[in-house]
Amino acid sequence: MNSKEIIRRTLDYDNPIRVAHSYRDSDFSWIGNNVKTHSTDWEKTGPSTYERYDEWGNLWGRIDDTSKGEVVKGVLTDVENVENYSFPDYSNFSDYDIANKNSDKWIIGSMPGFTFNIARKLFKLEDYLVKLLIEKELVQKIHDKLDVILFDMIRNYAKAGVDSIMFVEDWGTQTQTMISPELWREEFYPRTKKLCDFAHANGIKVFMHSCGAIGAIIPGLIEAGIDLLQFDQPALHGIDNLANHQKKGKITFWCPVDIQVTLQTKDEEIIRCEAKEMLDKLWQGKGGYIAGFYGDDASIGLEPKWQEIASDEFDIKGKREYYIK
Repeated sequence: MNSKEIIRRTLDYDNPIRVAHSYRDSDFSWIGNNVKTHSTDWEKTGPSTYERYDEWGNLWGRIDDTSKGEVVKGVLTDVENVENYSFPDYSNFSDYDIANKNSDKWIIGSMPGFTFNIARKLFKLEDYLVKLLIEKELVQKIHDKLDVILFDMIRNYAKAGVDSIMFVEDWGTQTQTMISPELWREEFYPRTKKLCDFAHANGIKVFMHSCGAIGAIIPGLIEAGIDLLQFDQPALHGIDNLANHQKKGKITFWCPVDIQVTLQTKDEEIIRCEAKEMLDKLWQGKGGYIAGFYGDDASIGLEPKWQEIASDEFDIKGKREYYIK
């Protein structure tokens, strides 16, 4: 059973022989595109500061040489400026990498986000959230333009031969969603559902990463058609809560041992215990869980060995034979 089949069975809850994983010899392979955008490489601007422009023209900054950084200045100063702004053109299939049809890996097409993740970076986040409330119709015009781009990307990735797309949409702080669940349901649920439906109609799955406490909208994301949710802080959600979501809908969770709580203990027994708990409650030898690995130890202040302990536990205990009764 190769990686592609293991991932497929994981998503279908169809008894993969082992837990799928994204650490060494990952079950995943990624492809992107070569669209001409506003993107630049990181440039050093001080002793320990860096800046770059992303594909939309937003200015990013960081204070180290490994982290992803954050938006310093959005490309738009007001909603009306969008009329004079040129979005990158993602509609040409020739700009997309072609997936290796003979690959035994599960191939993911990398997306820049769905509607919210892109729109919120075009302005200062605080300004965008205010405009979303008081200038909703104007903001919706921007959302509509972005959705057209996203449909183009999904269509072209499907044509390129990916098995799924994946996007980042950081909806939460450490305590709550950035907007009310009611506003999310009104404005973003319909857009997410249309994009997921389109992906599924084109034969591909939809994976989503989100940071923060987004428990209030997880049921809506599942209902909208998200096939997999990737969380780096499973303890923030509560592993039992994630397991309960699986009982109500076929959702797969892709998580490492919690990067902010459990790994920070630097306690081997605690780390192994959480890895085993996720296998016992989320995977159970049936599917629905992928063992994760956070790709930037430096940004969370850890030596690689602590994640290697978790990976070792996943390797040892993540075999279906342990769960056959």
